[in-house]
Amino acid sequence: MKFSKIIVFIGAVSMIMSCSTNPFTQKKTLALVPNSQLFPTAFAQYDQFLTENKVITGTAESAMITRVGQRIAVAAERWLNANGHQGYLNDYKWEYNLVDDEAVNAWAMPGGKIVFYTGILPIAKGETGVAAIMGHEVAHALANHGQQRMSAGMLQQVGAVAGNIAIKDEQSRNIFNQAYGVGSSVGLMLPFSRSHETEADQIGLYLMAVAGYNPDEAAELWKRMKANSGGQAPPEFLSTHPSNDTRINNLTKWAPLAKAEAKKFGVTSFK
Repeated sequence: MKFSKIIVFIGAVSMIMSCSTNPFTQKKTLALVPNSQLFPTAFAQYDQFLTENKVITGTAESAMITRVGQRIAVAAERWLNANGHQGYLNDYKWEYNLVDDEAVNAWAMPGGKIVFYTGILPIAKGETGVAAIMGHEVAHALANHGQQRMSAGMLQQVGAVAGNIAIKDEQSRNIFNQAYGVGSSVGLMLPFSRSHETEADQIGLYLMAVAGYNPDEAAELWKRMKANSGGQAPPEFLSTHPSNDTRINNLTKWAPLAKAEAKKFGVTSFK
């Protein structure tokens, strides 16, 4: 089987198995692992992480993380209910924790488990900045990006196995493995990841606006993120994330649309 046929085979499998729909974009998404299996595993991994790290509680900052998370989650539920997705969040178990770590990062696990590191708070510069980050992370959870990444990784492995079975000549097989590793990563997995980040940026912007936070702050946040990075970043096509400039431009362009969306829910002034 030629390399091109292997790729076609993988594409056909992915189309057949694309049985979930992103409620925000209406796009079909990869869902080889159902949430009924994925969520309990994610919850257990999250609990394990919390036992192995210093979780900060009882402070103004930890209270802010929880408060913002709850407001964003309520906004998400309002949006989903208004757009015909009642019950979408039934299996989600929202939890927001602040962890003592200098890393400039925050992340979400499938099913609504979210962590903020203390290292990102100085760049957030307050509640609205935290809301921009929180909206992005909640969006990842709502759009089932973890499920999609896992599914894509499984298909990537299937392609590698199929190629190694189909190609009998060892030299040709070695060439295939090198080409497939680079090609599937740069040509498929990295663009896939960047598309998730862009999707989460836009969905998160809308959610923070519906929650009453000024969406203009999101672009300002990424300007600060860019300054903090010192311009050290790989070329966009080799990165899992869009470039800082791409994100800033997108968020600036989308902010008026987010305000218009918030207005549908009676939100016309922002924090």
